[in-house]
Amino acid sequence: MKYDFVAIGDITTDAFIKLRDAEELMNHGTRQLCVRFADKVPFEEMIEIRAVGNAANAAVSAQRIGLSSALIARVGDDENGVHCRETLKGNGVSDEYVETQKGLATNYHYVLMFGAERTILVKQTPFKYALPAFSEPPRYIYLTSLGESAKEFHHEVARYCAEHPETKLAFQPGTFQIKLGAEELKDVYAVTEIFFCNKEEAQTILKTQETDIKKLMEGLRVLGPKTVVVTDGPNGSNILDESGAWHVPMYPDPAPPVSRTGAGDATASTTVSFIHLGLPAGEALLRGVINAASVVQGIGAQTKLLTRAEIEEWYAKRPADFRATQL
Repeated sequence: MKYDFVAIGDITTDAFIKLRDAEELMNHGTRQLCVRFADKVPFEEMIEIRAVGNAANAAVSAQRIGLSSALIARVGDDENGVHCRETLKGNGVSDEYVETQKGLATNYHYVLMFGAERTILVKQTPFKYALPAFSEPPRYIYLTSLGESAKEFHHEVARYCAEHPETKLAFQPGTFQIKLGAEELKDVYAVTEIFFCNKEEAQTILKTQETDIKKLMEGLRVLGPKTVVVTDGPNGSNILDESGAWHVPMYPDPAPPVSRTGAGDATASTTVSFIHLGLPAGEALLRGVINAASVVQGIGAQTKLLTRAEIEEWYAKRPADFRATQL
């Protein structure tokens, strides 16, 4: 089968733990979550959400918009792995390229929630990755968070995209990929069609304190990506391609955000999906921002992902100032 969208990245189950006295635990001056040693810390509830992670979130987002999507990921031979695969398929995403590796545990993360923000406790299983033998090259490969054990795999992805120009690469680096640095992943950047990160990540990648978004995007584009998106929290999102640099404001929240988990995944995957569907980059980013505004209204990165029709309904009701403006 020829897939429109194949996401690559670690899959996990997230256990969301809502802290009851979050305001008392927060040290707002230093952005720290503090607990007293050996104390019992109360919490309100725990919600378990399976088959998530940057890549899984992106694959579900693309599928909901109407693209045929699949996930390249690894799970262990445990009950959590079985449930993740079942959940993935239940969301319409193919698990054809999800491999079960014996003797390993499927990733399981703890998400400490305080208000709409979260702190995630992560432990990544050292899975081995390799590209499958695609029956037909996918239209897009969406590369995102992988652990240290997949370091060499990045170069395999880069080689595949160089040899198959009909497959476009979208790259949304995770923590380890940013830590590796642009020089180590120069072959990945060189074949990237569209790149996503936030402002702070852009500064880290470029090793600069530059604060001008346009200059940051231009710096990232020098590394190879044809289109660059840099998000800036409440200041909105920005995109640079051959047509120029554009700024997109945040879509007004219909209600106070419940959880910001997955907002970046929704923005990036939706933007890629609508570019694939033929929209100009700026128009596609507007739809990405809309999907992110919906996602933060629920717990978990996939609960509130919108369909293509729902995104267009939100777009039709947009405020007059919700438009792309040239930088």
